[in-house]
Amino acid sequence: MLRAALTGVVARSTAIRATPAFRAAAAPLAARRFYSAGHEDESFESFTERYVKFFDGVDDLFELQRGLNNCFAYDLVPAPSVIESALRASRRVNDYATAVRIFEGVKEKVENEGQYKQYLDELAPVREELGIQTKEELNL
Repeated sequence: MLRAALTGVVARSTAIRATPAFRAAAAPLAARRFYSAGHEDESFESFTERYVKFFDGVDDLFELQRGLNNCFAYDLVPAPSVIESALRASRRVNDYATAVRIFEGVKEKVENEGQYKQYLDELAPVREELGIQTKEELNL
């Protein structure tokens, strides 16, 4: 009886291994495609230009948040021009909370409080124009 049950398990596992999805997952690492490839040679200037252009064209909240996730996923702190463009996009799609969260993201990305203060100082005119406060200023 036990032998028959084990034979059924082996037959099912063999059927699973034969499916195309399993074969693709088991493919050697060299044979897999990495779709994020191509940006590793990008300069900081072209990164900045790409994201400023992206945020200038954003017209809905989902697209803005997707762009922010992608932008902040890199191992660098986005330039103030990128942050400004993202702030303007967040106000354009009428989402104040995302504008506040952008500053939270910057605070997490910088190395120290002094660098964060420099970002706040440089973006002060934009913050005043758009009426955006940081989490600390909102006492949250």
